[in-house]
Amino acid sequence: MKRQKILVNASMWLLGLFAVAPLLWMVSVSLMQPGEAAHFPPPLLPAHPTLQNYVILFATTDMARFFLNSLILATLASVISTSFNVMAGYAFAKLEFRGRDALFRWLLAALVIPAQVAMIPLFLLCKELGLVNSYAGVLVPSIATVFGIFLVRQYALAIPDELLEAARIDGAGEWRIFRSIALPALTPILVTLATFAFLASWSDFLWPLIILNDTDMQTLPVALANLAREHVQDIELMMAGAVITLAPVLLLFLMVQRYYLSGLLAGSIKG
Repeated sequence: MKRQKILVNASMWLLGLFAVAPLLWMVSVSLMQPGEAAHFPPPLLPAHPTLQNYVILFATTDMARFFLNSLILATLASVISTSFNVMAGYAFAKLEFRGRDALFRWLLAALVIPAQVAMIPLFLLCKELGLVNSYAGVLVPSIATVFGIFLVRQYALAIPDELLEAARIDGAGEWRIFRSIALPALTPILVTLATFAFLASWSDFLWPLIILNDTDMQTLPVALANLAREHVQDIELMMAGAVITLAPVLLLFLMVQRYYLSGLLAGSIKG
């Protein structure tokens, strides 16, 4: 048994190292001197670490503006998506209305449709509404997601019906019940949803590329792709841009991982 435990732990460490190795090398290359990463074989560590690539990146490009664009959009997407998903998920779990179960089944069926398939009609809709080349258009897909609604519903099913009925008998309205009883009980899943929405918006490349035309309005992933085209030989500079893109979401996950994992696991076993 002890030998088996050692083998399992060693395997997990190797898999973890294999997964994190490209990220560590990315950080290492971003600290190298210009042209150093082009040597063969490529060095694992910088001979003379420097922050010059980060200085050049912010001095010669609008990276600070792109970073701010992504931060604002990801924050708004997180707030909007969490708000709509939690209300819809709670309604499907605890409120009785005509066609509730049938509508929920139709929503689940939509999960099998690739997001890319819906981009053309969604773009045409945004065009009719005058939302093309606007941040509002970027946020449209984040308003509500089927997966988010499903996750909240599964978690909300664990809230005792007796507790809600007791509140109704005491004269509390549905909004008061939702705000005072349901929301505190749904805190772990709220953090999970907010993290999901932030990560999805921050890393989204295709939709901002389609909906935004002005260069000044671009997000970090789109700006990083443009940087790769303009500085294809500047490996160290591109890696510095990749680190700037990755670091915020990695820090966010480390900060909320306890709530994130507990909400995700609990939501997967309820209902």
